[in-house]
Amino acid sequence: MATRGQLSVDDVLRVNGSRRFAAALAAASPFASLADARLAARRIWLNEVDVNGWLEAFAAHPAIGTTSSSVSKWCKEEQSAALSTATDSTAQELAEWNARYREKFGFVFMICASGRTAPEVLAELKRRYENRPIVELEGAAQEELKITELRLAKLFASEAVAPPPVVGGPIQSEKAADRMRIIGAHLGALSQHSANKATELTGSSNRTRPPITTHVLDVARGSPASGIEVHLEMWKDASAPPSFNNQDFNGWATVGSSVTNNDGRSGQLMDIVDRVAPGFYRISFNTSKYAPSGFFPYVSIIFEIKKNQTTEHFHVPLLHSPFSFTTYRGS
Repeated sequence: MATRGQLSVDDVLRVNGSRRFAAALAAASPFASLADARLAARRIWLNEVDVNGWLEAFAAHPAIGTTSSSVSKWCKEEQSAALSTATDSTAQELAEWNARYREKFGFVFMICASGRTAPEVLAELKRRYENRPIVELEGAAQEELKITELRLAKLFASEAVAPPPVVGGPIQSEKAADRMRIIGAHLGALSQHSANKATELTGSSNRTRPPITTHVLDVARGSPASGIEVHLEMWKDASAPPSFNNQDFNGWATVGSSVTNNDGRSGQLMDIVDRVAPGFYRISFNTSKYAPSGFFPYVSIIFEIKKNQTTEHFHVPLLHSPFSFTTYRGS
C-alpha cells in the first residue's frame, strides 16, 4: 500500500489500468503532496504513455451503467449518480448506445461520470458518437485523466499518504518555478531565456504542458510518424496580419522547434505559461525528409489565438500521407 508518498505499481493500477503509466508514476514517487502527484500523472499520461497504453487503461473500465459484482468499489462510486437516476428505458438505451460506440471506436465509452445523471451521460455519449475516431480517442484520453486525478485523491485520502522525508531545509521550500523547470526538462529543453525568467513565466502556472502542442500520424501506414522536424512561429508584424494577400515571410518569428518522437509527439515548442500571447501562429512540418517521394515538401498550418482564448490549450496535429494531409484543433 502507499506509504509516505511512495506508490507501488499495484497502487497506481487501482487508479489507472495502463501498466506503462503505473510503472512511470510509481517510479516518479514519492510525492510531497497530492498536487505534485497529479502534476506528475498529467505529464506522464499526456507525454509518455502511447496509444496502446491509453487503450489498455480504457479496457480496465466497465461500460457505463454496468452493475456486475466484478465492478470495483471506485467504479460503483463514480457511477452511482448515473445508476440511481436511470430508468429501465434509459438503462436499455444506454446499453444499446454503449454497444454502438464500442463497435465504431473499438473501445469502451470513457466519461468521468462522478455526479452525472444517466440522461446527462447518455446525451454526452450520443454527442461524442458523431466524432471522428482520432478526435474521440483524444477526448477519451482526457476523460481517463479526469478519472485518474479523482482516484489519486481517493488513494491519498484512504492511505493517508504523508510527504517524503526531506534532507536539508532549503529543498523543503522548493518553488513552483523549479518544479515546472524539472517537468519542462522531460518535455524538451527550455531555452536559456525561459530558464532565466522561469519565475516570471511559470511561477504561478497551472498548466502541465505548453499551450500549443502537436503530434503527427502517418495515416498511410496507420502509425505515428517519428523523426519529423517541427517549427512553431508567431506573426510579429503588428501593422498587418497575415492573409491570403499578405504572405510576407519576414513577418514570422521563430518560437521553438523540435522533432517528433516514436509516438509521433513533438517535444516542447514553447514555454509553459498560464496565458499564451494572442495572435497568429504558424506550425510547419518538414515532410520531405519523412516521405521523400511524397507530394508535399513541407506542410504549414496557420491559426489564430484570440484574446479571449489565451488560457486555452491548442493541440494542432497533422494527419499525413504522401498525397494528402488534414488537421484539426484537438485537446
